[in-house]
Amino acid sequence: MSLPPFHLAFPVDDLEAARRFYGDLLGCAEGRSSNDWIDFDFHGHQIVAHLSGPDDHGPGDRAANKVDGEHVPVPHFGLVLGMDEWRRLADRLKDAGTDFVIEPTIRFAGKPGEQATMFLRDPAGNALEFKAFADIGQLFAS
Repeated sequence: MSLPPFHLAFPVDDLEAARRFYGDLLGCAEGRSSNDWIDFDFHGHQIVAHLSGPDDHGPGDRAANKVDGEHVPVPHFGLVLGMDEWRRLADRLKDAGTDFVIEPTIRFAGKPGEQATMFLRDPAGNALEFKAFADIGQLFAS
């Protein structure tokens, strides 16, 4: 299954913190930028960190949904990675002392849609999920 790249723009309150988090920690190459935004290559997808001021509507959970016993932050965005890539990223984040919202774990173990998942926040508080499937055919399994 090959899907076209997506584009996602989101608010941040500190561009240098976003640059360190997405560029240095997550390893996303930086694209175009200005004093107000930065493009990042998020595994072949374009994400854009837009500087938001105190009067702008900033990030934050509007809700949390209970999923397999965990409280998943809403809204969130993220990627489906290959299992080996997910494990390498989980190890990299753990080694960096990342404060996870949901620690790297296996969700729905032994059931349709079994997946590896982890949640964390960027410096502006935006929630991100990274997941992987041993069998990518289970991506939309019910």
